[in-house]
Amino acid sequence: MTLDPVSTGRARYVQGLFTRIAARYDLMNRLMTAGQDRYWRQEAIRHAGLAPGSRLLDLGTGTGDLSFEALRQQPACRPLAADFTLAMMRMGKIRTNQPVVRDWSAADAMALPFPNDTFDGLVSGFLLRNVIDLQQALKEQLRVLKPGGHWVALDTTRPGRNFFSPFISFHMHTVIPILGRWLTGQADAYTYLPDSTEHFIRAEEVAARLASAGFCDVCFRRRMAGAMAIHWARKPLIPYNSR
Repeated sequence: MTLDPVSTGRARYVQGLFTRIAARYDLMNRLMTAGQDRYWRQEAIRHAGLAPGSRLLDLGTGTGDLSFEALRQQPACRPLAADFTLAMMRMGKIRTNQPVVRDWSAADAMALPFPNDTFDGLVSGFLLRNVIDLQQALKEQLRVLKPGGHWVALDTTRPGRNFFSPFISFHMHTVIPILGRWLTGQADAYTYLPDSTEHFIRAEEVAARLASAGFCDVCFRRRMAGAMAIHWARKPLIPYNSR
């Protein structure tokens, strides 16, 4: 896939941003979500249908949280943690008090370096809103899944207006940048989070995009007063273009 200069520039910006915040990424996640991100990851992995020997691709792994959780829930599965930001994976490899993830790989979500029908499951955490072409990324993820394989994604989503909306807005636009500046010295990285969330599509449209890409049994559930969503789906046993 050939990227235009604007897309290439955005990809490099995102990669550079996560490189700069890698050392404090896990701490910031816990603080931003009041520790709830751990429970969302547990829920996400429960939807991954893991069995002993399952090959799992954790795409956009960051520091490996979903891979670690997969091993906690199914110690005999085989996660491959993949990301295009090497600094994040380096931090993941030195984390202590975690299950041992043996396989790590550099990978671009736009052109995955894996053969067709490789993985029994694919999970991602906070990846979708960062890719430069969501539909291309979904097609690549579908390609590398085995027929019948499980797909799960945890990500922020634009919430509808509700009682909590003012509090969510204050948290995202005031609290998070202040925390980012204090703890990482990278306030701009933590203005990117609310901006990328507000410009990302709603959970309902993500579900529609999944169906359009060829996934079946598409479902989602909102969390954090509607500001987070967990989507799950499967790759059909019969290819989409053969039905």
